Amino acid sequence: MRNVKVAVAFALLALAGCSTTTDSAPPGESSTAVTTTGSSAAPTTLSSLGDAQPTAPPPQTSAAPLAGGSTEVSAAQVDGGTLPDHYKRQAWTSADGRTIQVVGIAGGCRRASAEVTAQSGDQVSITLVTTYYPPPTGVQCTQELRDVPLNVTLDAPLGSRRLVLEARQDRA
Repeated sequence: MRNVKVAVAFALLALAGCSTTTDSAPPGESSTAVTTTGSSAAPTTLSSLGDAQPTAPPPQTSAAPLAGGSTEVSAAQVDGGTLPDHYKRQAWTSADGRTIQVVGIAGGCRRASAEVTAQSGDQVSITLVTTYYPPPTGVQCTQELRDVPLNVTLDAPLGSRRLVLEARQDRA
């Protein structure tokens, strides 16, 4: 009987881990899911918000296809060293080089967006933002996350500039 309890405990611990799947296809051609379980999952209850009730999160939209087709930015040009493991370290440019498509993470009560945080003659920084929207009392959020293509527009074409990808978590 003791062995059964130990086996059940190990099985529960294994289920509490995280799993991810990734692929290298451009956004819009296939989807990749990241499933998060265990203690790192966001809480589904609200602490004290007083009389204010959370609002529903805005709908998540995917980026439009890049004008004139897309060209993948070379891996040597993309610096995603500070990104968490579940983010793709890939980007694509439009034909004119001014629109950059990156991949954010969204799902459940989380929405993805991207913002250009800095542009210089030798580097462009883009922050991938995941915003958590607390659900109304009694409502729970799923923990499945998916890749979402996002477009940002630069002041000038990317060209040979280094592309630095960073991530940030916000709460609405």
